[in-house]
Amino acid sequence: MIIGKVIGNVWATRKEEALRGLKFLVIQPLDRYEKTAGSTLVATDMIGAGIGETVLVVQGSSARRIQGKEDIPVDAAVVGIIDSVEVESE
Repeated sequence: MIIGKVIGNVWATRKEEALRGLKFLVIQPLDRYEKTAGSTLVATDMIGAGIGETVLVVQGSSARRIQGKEDIPVDAAVVGIIDSVEVESE
C-alpha cells in the first residue's frame, strides 16, 4: 500500500469500455513523514477522495479486485482517505 496526496484529476472522454464511469485521480506518493516520495501515479477512486486529501492506495491485482473485476485495465486504486498518520521519530 502507498500513502499519497491527491494533487489532481484526470478526464478522458475516450477510453477503454471497461473504464467507463470510473473517476481518476493524480496521486503524489508520500514518505512516512508526509514528504514527497517518488513519481506521481493515476489511480481510480470509488470512495470520493478529492484534491488535497491524503489517501491510501493499492496497486496491481488488489486494485483490480476493489473494482470487482479481474480483467479491468487498472493498476492503482484509492481504498481509503487517511485522517492521520503517526510515525515514531528517529
